[in-house]
Amino acid sequence: MIDEVQLIEQLKSESHKEQAFRTLITLYKERLYWHIRNIVKDHDDTDDVLQNTFIKVYKNIHNFKGDSKLFSWMYRIATNESISYINQNAKKLQTTNEEVQLLALNNLSSDVYFEGDAIQLKLQKAIATLPEKQQLVFNMKYFQELKYSEISEILETSEGALKASYHIAVKKIEAYLIEN
Repeated sequence: MIDEVQLIEQLKSESHKEQAFRTLITLYKERLYWHIRNIVKDHDDTDDVLQNTFIKVYKNIHNFKGDSKLFSWMYRIATNESISYINQNAKKLQTTNEEVQLLALNNLSSDVYFEGDAIQLKLQKAIATLPEKQQLVFNMKYFQELKYSEISEILETSEGALKASYHIAVKKIEAYLIEN
């Protein structure tokens, strides 16, 4: 197993970049896929955003300063790409980001890649009612089981603020599930 420092060095080296990038994809593709999927909901859209994320990582690896973990830096790119994708869709459809997410949610039950049942679909609908930041925090903590310290690096927010966001998100989701 290659360590992160070696991987970064190889990614920045012209002679090793291609092989190192394949290693990077192997290591992080699935985790990034599910992170993006929790934001954009649709499998095909997720694949597009994932591809864009890896392209950005490839093109910008020389800008990576090592102030955070490589994983956190890539998650931040994936998060920004996901939000940009939703914004672009909303603009294209001349609607709001919330409407785009609701549309994606309504299509989830017919998505052959969605393996959830009615309860999971209801949970996704509850999450969709949250403000964007609370959605991100909830998804990263609940589904991806990231530590607050990792989420803090990714979203560049204090752990205290994240704990508060998560707590509020949980309360709102509980209320939604009881009411609906």
